Amino acid sequence: MKEFRVGLTRDLLAADGSLALGDLGLGRLESEPHISLEFFAEFRPEVTPEQIAGYDAVISFAPAYTRKTMQNTDLRLSVLARVGVGYDMLDLEALSDGNIIVTITPDGVRRPVACGIAGLILALAHQLPQKERLVRRGAWKERSSIKSIGLTGRTLGSVGLGNIGREMFRVLQPFHMIHLAADPYVHPKAAQEIGVQLVDLETLMKESDFVSVNCPLTPETRHLIGARQLAWMKPTAFFINTSRGAVVDQAALYGALKENRIRGAALDVFEAEPIAADDPLLALDNVIATPHSLCWTDECFRLMGESAVRSVLAVLRGEEPSHVVNDSVLKRPAMQAKLDSNRLRWKAALQENRIGHESAQADLA
Repeated sequence: MKEFRVGLTRDLLAADGSLALGDLGLGRLESEPHISLEFFAEFRPEVTPEQIAGYDAVISFAPAYTRKTMQNTDLRLSVLARVGVGYDMLDLEALSDGNIIVTITPDGVRRPVACGIAGLILALAHQLPQKERLVRRGAWKERSSIKSIGLTGRTLGSVGLGNIGREMFRVLQPFHMIHLAADPYVHPKAAQEIGVQLVDLETLMKESDFVSVNCPLTPETRHLIGARQLAWMKPTAFFINTSRGAVVDQAALYGALKENRIRGAALDVFEAEPIAADDPLLALDNVIATPHSLCWTDECFRLMGESAVRSVLAVLRGEEPSHVVNDSVLKRPAMQAKLDSNRLRWKAALQENRIGHESAQADLA
């Protein structure tokens, strides 16, 4: 009986051999019969054909998968389960051509990211960085010079009303803000059901006191927010981006912040990552910057890992997993053939395990 081989990218493993991201729920895989689990021997920013050769499934965190990764045309691989929700580092066309299902883990990210956005909104509204710096430089008497704002009745606008955008509005519901969203793929009735008014992007940028970017990076959304869109914002408004840096023209955002055409920004993502330590954006005192790790909590990694594991188990049993981002691959005869083969192998594994268990019971008797 050939083993089901599951590979994990090396960045999921710390230097001391522990799991870098904490508990990922891998015990479910380790407890299954005929499944072997191993980490890639090394981390490479771009995965090579040799690294994925011989695996039935791969659980991946940060590296890229390109057309070069798929140069091996005789791939056994059935599923690439990405721990995370972004997939701009994955060449979906190339992976589909290799008859590989790609899944992401939105269930694990939804609440932690939404809570992180709420934290940034509160930090901006209450001017926490400015107040903290005031205390550290011994300027206690100047505290009245820093003016915070309340959230009640303020307008929160989301660029995108998907998984995270909807959760953000749910988390912030108790603050009694006005909720707007711009998303051409969402029906107004669906937005209305969660207390959100759907508007066009210009209206959202003009009316919002807080603009939060919650859309994926695609060719359509690259530099969706540029100088023109930022010019629509109120000079008292704040800008938050926790999605992907390239959705925003960073040079245009820097200009708006430096010239105080908007009041401030909180950024977890940047056009180039890691952002250079001498980037002028980081010298501005009206910017909160975090290293693309806002949602990195124990809860987040556990839930994302469990979701990735569910995807692997579904495919290894010959089933279609949840949260597939390249749906068209499921219709390909070669992909269905892989799933059929996995299903037969899984049934054989279960039968073999049952016979082995019965034999062991007989020996004990």
